[in-house]
Amino acid sequence: MEISLIKQNLSLAQILSHYGLKPKNNMLNCPFHEDKTASLQVNLEKHFYKCHACGAKGDQIQWVQDYEKISKHEAIVKCEQLANNQEPVVWETKKTIKISQLQKTTFLDKIFTSFKKGLVNSTPAREYCKQRNLEYSKIEIGFNSGQFHHGERKSEELINNSLAVGLLLDNGLKSNNGETAYNVFGKYSLVFPLKNQENEIVSFYFRSILDKENAKHFYLKNRQGLYPNYPKPETKKLILTESIIDCASLLQIDEVVKNYSVLACYGTNGLNEEIQKAILELEELEEIIFAFDNDDAGKETVKKYAEQFKQYKISTIELPNKDINETLQLHEPEIFIELLEQRKPVIASDNEAISNEKMNFSIEEKVEPKQNKSVQSVANDKPIEFLKTKDLLKRLNVQIGKSGIVGEENSRLLLFLIIISYMNKSPIHAIVQGSSGSGKTHIISRIVDLMPGEDVLRFTRITESSLYNWGEFDLFRKIIIIEDLDGLKEDALYALRELISNQFLSSSVSMKDKKGNNKSTRKEVKGQFSSLSATTKGETYEDNMSRSFLIAVDESKEQTQRIIENQNKRNAGEIDPKESQKAVSFIQAMVRNLKHYEVINPYATKLQLPEKVHKIRRLNEMYQAVIKQVTFLNQYQRELTKDNQLITEIEDIEQATEILFESIILKVDELDGSLRQFFERLKKYAKDKEEFILRDVRQEFNLSKTQTFRQIQMLLELEYIKQIGGYSNKGIRYKICYWDNYQKIRTEIKAFLMQQIEQLKKK
Repeated sequence: MEISLIKQNLSLAQILSHYGLKPKNNMLNCPFHEDKTASLQVNLEKHFYKCHACGAKGDQIQWVQDYEKISKHEAIVKCEQLANNQEPVVWETKKTIKISQLQKTTFLDKIFTSFKKGLVNSTPAREYCKQRNLEYSKIEIGFNSGQFHHGERKSEELINNSLAVGLLLDNGLKSNNGETAYNVFGKYSLVFPLKNQENEIVSFYFRSILDKENAKHFYLKNRQGLYPNYPKPETKKLILTESIIDCASLLQIDEVVKNYSVLACYGTNGLNEEIQKAILELEELEEIIFAFDNDDAGKETVKKYAEQFKQYKISTIELPNKDINETLQLHEPEIFIELLEQRKPVIASDNEAISNEKMNFSIEEKVEPKQNKSVQSVANDKPIEFLKTKDLLKRLNVQIGKSGIVGEENSRLLLFLIIISYMNKSPIHAIVQGSSGSGKTHIISRIVDLMPGEDVLRFTRITESSLYNWGEFDLFRKIIIIEDLDGLKEDALYALRELISNQFLSSSVSMKDKKGNNKSTRKEVKGQFSSLSATTKGETYEDNMSRSFLIAVDESKEQTQRIIENQNKRNAGEIDPKESQKAVSFIQAMVRNLKHYEVINPYATKLQLPEKVHKIRRLNEMYQAVIKQVTFLNQYQRELTKDNQLITEIEDIEQATEILFESIILKVDELDGSLRQFFERLKKYAKDKEEFILRDVRQEFNLSKTQTFRQIQMLLELEYIKQIGGYSNKGIRYKICYWDNYQKIRTEIKAFLMQQIEQLKKK
């Protein structure tokens, strides 16, 4: 009978009934998954089934093949006989090979030694470990290449032991030479040992290194044992992770291993009886710290287990990324010390939090009162309350001022919005431009101090090829600070531009293979980062400036006076440096409480920029990006779409326009920020004068000869001034020949932008 006729005469419902299975609401407990409580979806009309947990799926014939563990041909024959109402064939089962517990542990220990050597010898496995930030020199980990039963190692004892424990599967297949062809369980997977109470290997967990949507996680049959081992009897603080790789990630951090015991669960529902029993046997245990994934399933599971382990203190760490391993990939290991110190109590079933005073959230037993107060301020959710307040941006600007930035109110707030964009998929960038000694490096340094230190990369110099040599994800969700853009050569600037524009660098490089031969390979660097750079020569970096916001340092006399007054007060002891550090710590805590969201701006199509703006296409994209950043910062006060996206409000557009106005003006003006400020001062000075010489300007403005000459030369080239006489030994005389109405342009652009917002409010 043809397969199509078999399927036509034999329904999936008949197959399930034959095996004594009855779906309820088209659902069954999946018989193919290690966790028998996993749900399998059944479509009886289309004769199709699928398990989202293990990836098992297929039709009537596939069910019989998987359920009976027989070949495709055997399954077809059986289905044909069922369709013809014949007595089904009972196929001869494979010979059961028994193995004692002692033989099993001895064999698994020996085979794991082979797996560890396999990891060292496998380039793909080592690359995968590097990608997941797993240091195989620090943790017990191996690799199953599927070759352990070949060649000289092949013996009847090895085959029988492998069949007994489930490392080899006999599916009745034959090789070309007539010998039995075995399927290797967990092939091309990292191998982690599971151990019993005697610290002996009793099972394995396999994690496939292949990019498969399903079938990534495997356990040997009859799973038993714990990873990395049973906790020490003297354990007082126990960290539970959701997965084995998360647990392995924490085991690499010496400070964590020194102060805590770490134990892996096998998924959100994987805190099985063996783990529970091991926990309850810890007589000195005081606290259980859950480090589950940062998703709804993980959070709900923690609440469930908190109810189960009421006799202990229960706390949880709030991860900045999806899980422990991803956080380790994107941050320095020290972040976990900080996260553990700032862990929070789990809300009890009666909706009352466990008292913070009863829980010592510190890496050490003794905590200084000042440090404890700082930790409690974060634990008490003050940053979140701050993020929920009205006029958030104004209040935040005050805190930024307290952190040590004098004046520059709009610029410092814009720089803050730009720098936190590293959390989003489309980060933005800024170049701070000003003359030498104007404080441009100071302002970007103080702004970056407000960010979590583990996310910041500071550079005073970048060589031509260094950006190409970072790891693939080393620049992912980072903040890059370049203190002197003038020190970068063209090749380095080109690489930086490509990273900013495409978030990606690709290069062809030569590497030696195992035999020492040169081989070409492709190296990729992914760069989702925000950046701040400082320069004195904005016009030199036209290509970079078009990709970044240009922000001019305020070099006015008024700003100079404000800075001097602040310096004098600080030296006189009138400004408490602790207040500045307190503001920095508070803003850092606030940033850590920001969650990753995409932003939707429903008003985007109704916003336009003035036609006078240079490179309007790029600036429009940047304008929209700042609006999104304002919405992102106001996330605790904004509504979400069904797809969990923040919705921009008109207030966000108004605030973004106000903050961004000076940068838009600089894009309209053909003079860069520093040159514009010089020319405006020059116009005031020369208003009642027919002519001037460089010496008079230099002395009036208190500038160096080099600075004055450079600014004058640029104005000459742009034909804003001209030479009218004089001699080089007595001084060249100049005259302003183009008196532009800068203030009028500012007023017109401001009116244009605000009129748009008023129209949106009316509608």
